[in-house]
Amino acid sequence: MNSAKLPDGGVLYDETEDDEDEGLPVVPEIERALGIDWREGWKNESGLKGADLIAEFVKHLPNAPGVYRMFNEAGDVMYVGKARSLKKRVGNYAQGRVHSNRLSRMVRDTTHMEFVTTRTETEALLLEANLIKRLRPRFNVLLRDDKSFPYILITGDHRAPAIFKHRGARARKGDYFGPFASASAVGRTINSLQRAFLLRTCTDSVFETRTRPCLLYQIKRCSGPCTHEISDEGYAELVGEAKDFLSGKSQNVKSAIARQMAEASEDLDFERAAIYRDRLASLSHVQSHQGINPAGVDEADVFAIHHDGGLTCIQVFFFRTGQNWGNRAYFPKADPQMTGAEVLNAFLAQFYDDKPVPKQILLSEAVEEQGLLALALSEKATHKVTILVPQRGEKRDLVDHVLGNAREAHGRKLAETASQGRLLQGFAETFGLSYVPRRIEIYDNSHIMGTNAVGGMVVAGPEGLVKSQYRKFNIKSTEITPGDDFGMMREVMTRRFSRLLKEEGRPDRSQAPAEDAADAPFPAWPDVILIDGGQGQMTAVRTILDELGIRDVVTAIGVAKGVDRDAGRERFFADGRSDFSLPPRDPVLYFVQRLRDEAHRFAIGSHRARRKKEMVRNPLDEISGIGPGRKRKLLQHFGTAKAVSRAGLNDLMAVEGISEAVAKQIYHHFHENQSG
Repeated sequence: MNSAKLPDGGVLYDETEDDEDEGLPVVPEIERALGIDWREGWKNESGLKGADLIAEFVKHLPNAPGVYRMFNEAGDVMYVGKARSLKKRVGNYAQGRVHSNRLSRMVRDTTHMEFVTTRTETEALLLEANLIKRLRPRFNVLLRDDKSFPYILITGDHRAPAIFKHRGARARKGDYFGPFASASAVGRTINSLQRAFLLRTCTDSVFETRTRPCLLYQIKRCSGPCTHEISDEGYAELVGEAKDFLSGKSQNVKSAIARQMAEASEDLDFERAAIYRDRLASLSHVQSHQGINPAGVDEADVFAIHHDGGLTCIQVFFFRTGQNWGNRAYFPKADPQMTGAEVLNAFLAQFYDDKPVPKQILLSEAVEEQGLLALALSEKATHKVTILVPQRGEKRDLVDHVLGNAREAHGRKLAETASQGRLLQGFAETFGLSYVPRRIEIYDNSHIMGTNAVGGMVVAGPEGLVKSQYRKFNIKSTEITPGDDFGMMREVMTRRFSRLLKEEGRPDRSQAPAEDAADAPFPAWPDVILIDGGQGQMTAVRTILDELGIRDVVTAIGVAKGVDRDAGRERFFADGRSDFSLPPRDPVLYFVQRLRDEAHRFAIGSHRARRKKEMVRNPLDEISGIGPGRKRKLLQHFGTAKAVSRAGLNDLMAVEGISEAVAKQIYHHFHENQSG
């Protein structure tokens, strides 16, 4: 199968083997018929739109599997779909065969389509999932809160493997175990595995510089391979046992440790027996804190969906090696008129787009493309994947348990969303806004006597705090007087909105959001900004908004602490009205206080992280050309950075990997007023 790159960087799959122009669409005759040149930004010169335009496309489509994309007049992708037969599937749109008002709007707004043919329907399914996750079209079911899952990594590139929590690409050599549902689940498991198998958790650089065992060795949470308190062979046995335990051989490992404990007791070596006893207790602790551990489920993901009140909750539990490795609730964005089975079907392909697929997937209800999905995931995973809807027995009980969790999470989310909606409505009424805000940004600064100053921005929307949108601003200007809060706020506002104008352009506020705005992507521009400060802060902010020409598109509100800085006595500053306070028990007041406190917490946390980084910064980091390798060699040779700063040229040149030129560079860095 040949591939050609799309203009947006995606990959176009084409069945043809000898296409001379690698950038051509799969069906270029459609583009020519409609006067479209997508390589220069497509232009619809035919005047056709909606069903009429789609009907023109259908005339040229092949009766083959593939993926299609529907665009609106602004060039945004509205929908990505896949089909066993592109001609038949797209033909349904041309004939008006849609099942909801939402899809009718989509067809009406379509001004362009693009197509990609694939060899099989399974390839189309996988490509569709990838495009939906990357493009996030408005009318598709969208997997939200798609954070990467943490894993446990036992390294394989060192004489003494370490155990770490890992996220992201698996670039480092070693064994990966997971996924776990949360970082806390990984942390608890690693904590217990340390006690059970005495594996190190230090970095390689720390390991190499140890001259005596660390505190973890003293409290019996590490076997001390750094200083050879245990032989390499003995440590390798511990690593092997840990891998066996995480690979599902937990009973074999526990039985072996129990035998060793019994043998030590028979030899009257009670100290060694106590070590084995503690290791057994730690392994039991791992399993006891994993909740349900069904005997008949070795490796599976269990999905259950609850769909009610316009909100969908999908709960997933992860079982690996016969152990429960946690669960997570998802709330995908979907058309309320879709059935639970339709949402679950669309969700599953996206979920496994970038995650390892287990051997078995258990569902609370059957989905339409169950067989196709199993085949596609089997091809992706290179092992057989079965998808089942259990009807009885232990697996059915397990699915019912997951379904109960989905119902509970759904109820909590529905209550939170309703409450947030009422608060935003009250917020709009209190501050005289013409519509309910969908994005509120809250700003605060943090510093100590002007040092390590950081500006923090937190974001709230219809579903509460949106932590993926949080931003921090390290104050960079050298012209700001230390401690000048007004100057810091000016810098933050200038950087934030200058970049927003450059990347998103000026928003159109001439109309209130449409009725279906809740279906639209989360906006990049804030409707309201809350500033932690009084009239002085607001003057600085309004000046910046005026200079950028956006004061009419962003509502700025100042929140000043009340008399004696008491919560509940805040003063509010807004355009067009005198400063005012809210009644002490007003729900909107509590809402604003929570937002301000979250901004304060985030700004302080960012400031502390920056201050800590400054405190532990190594003087060697400031020298150009001294990377991690040379720094490690210098510290191994001299012990401390201070000793390096006092070393002479000859001493520096004696270090492995330090040439005469590098030695002079280091020496002159610490002796600016002396010549070499």
